[in-house]
Amino acid sequence: MSLLNCGKHFFLLQSEPEIPVTIAMSSGLLFKQEQQGYGPAFKFVEALKAVNAELINHYPESEELFKVKLINDSSSSDFLMNRIREHGLEELITLVPVTEDQPVNKLQRNNTHLYLSDEPGLKVQEALNEGVAAAIMFTPTNIITESENQLRVAFDGDAVLFSNESELVFKSGGLQEYLKNEKQNVENTMNGGPFKGFLEVLIKLQKKLQSKDPCKKFPIPILTYLVTSRGAEDCGGDRALNTLRTWGLELDEPVLLGGANKGPTLQRIKPHIFFDDQQRHVDAALEVGTVACLVLSPN
Repeated sequence: MSLLNCGKHFFLLQSEPEIPVTIAMSSGLLFKQEQQGYGPAFKFVEALKAVNAELINHYPESEELFKVKLINDSSSSDFLMNRIREHGLEELITLVPVTEDQPVNKLQRNNTHLYLSDEPGLKVQEALNEGVAAAIMFTPTNIITESENQLRVAFDGDAVLFSNESELVFKSGGLQEYLKNEKQNVENTMNGGPFKGFLEVLIKLQKKLQSKDPCKKFPIPILTYLVTSRGAEDCGGDRALNTLRTWGLELDEPVLLGGANKGPTLQRIKPHIFFDDQQRHVDAALEVGTVACLVLSPN
């Protein structure tokens, strides 16, 4: 809150309220009851905890922290609480018991920024239809990440960060029609996709932490990546980058692959989590040890 001096008049400026960045997920994505195992989201959650520690260090009064809502049935509550305490995650994680008909309503009431499920079905689709970024998480055989202290998140472009408008042109008219459309609209901003809002909060927190380290003496606690099939040599890639700049959401590294396999890029950057709307790209990510999430097409 601050005062703006306009001549003899002072106006009270209300700063934007700080709210937690809420991530809801199925409990099986974090902990497996069989042999006390770990789910595919475990390293992602550990990275969230590390970012929270940085935020609390610099902004001890702030409410703008990651919060994880772990969706479970009551029969597993004791097991989950023991695992949460074992890993020092009590400040980060809250258990949310739900019944089959409740998840989407609870997601909306909790202002959920991201919902991750371990099974395909109507709940993920319903969440997307209600404006919640939602995806189905898959597990690679061997999970490979670079760091537990630096959150790394990678996104596909079309139907994830951007709407599926260009993808529909490609499906209906083929490559040449798509390229023609992108050339004609290269300066026209695309509409936002289901994960634009989640990227916005990540970059907001990133900038907040960077303001405390203007000389960049320490590793950036949050890194974001665009990994798209759009090409660097055509207007498709230009339009994607123009859209992000217009939104004020320039990612740390945009990778324009021109249709190439996404696996080698993901193997290099080692994100904790990757979002894509096509199963073949999810499968390519899993093959190189990247936890990947499938974003369903809108109804």
